Amino acid sequence: MEIFPAIDLRGGRCVRLVEGDFDQETVYGDDPVAAARSFAEAGARWVHVVDLDAAKTGEPVNRPVVAAIVEAVGPAVRVQTGGGVRSLDDAADLIARGVARVVIGTAAVQNPALVAEAAHRWPGQIAVGVDHRAGRVRLRGWTEESAVEVEALVRDAVGAGATAVVVTDISRDGRLEGPDVDGLSALLAATGAPIVASGGVSGIHDIEALARVRCAGRALAGVIVGKAIYEGRVDLRRALEAVSLP
Repeated sequence: MEIFPAIDLRGGRCVRLVEGDFDQETVYGDDPVAAARSFAEAGARWVHVVDLDAAKTGEPVNRPVVAAIVEAVGPAVRVQTGGGVRSLDDAADLIARGVARVVIGTAAVQNPALVAEAAHRWPGQIAVGVDHRAGRVRLRGWTEESAVEVEALVRDAVGAGATAVVVTDISRDGRLEGPDVDGLSALLAATGAPIVASGGVSGIHDIEALARVRCAGRALAGVIVGKAIYEGRVDLRRALEAVSLP
């Protein structure tokens, strides 16, 4: 299982929100590139970057910052990026900037054919973001509710060729209260999808619990860790060592 240390961008700064609420923002620094370098120095193989401004408005104002992160840590560390990816042009621009994996969120619901076309054009580089509250998918930076259920979207994403599915439990995101291990286990059992879990990690014990999830020989593909690192609850180097143990 991979650990994806997270950088959420708003106005070019590193921030974290609580349950995706833009009015509950904590700023952790003005230098996202330095944060990415620190993750690389700890041994991370991936960095997960979200453009919160683009997720909410569709305007990709933080893409120069994403490109700077890629330049600073690549190619040894791969960058996975989402937020406001609504078209093939958006995906193409990010990939041209060196992003290893592009996460499509809202557009995966509103334009399902986009995922299949992008996955065909860039094999292995397209993921789908499934952001939900109580099993119901939310859109546009989590500000709009849809009628789509999580399991259905995960199945559709895998069927369209997505190489990973980033599943975020909004009710746990930024709360440091633990991930929904049982719910993720059930979703893995139901779909067999390459799931990257997001939301709620409060310490290394949560990461270890997610690493133990198994169903028919399958494990979770990864876990995104953000606030727990910034708050000093997770030592990234130790966490990476823990999940690499047999």
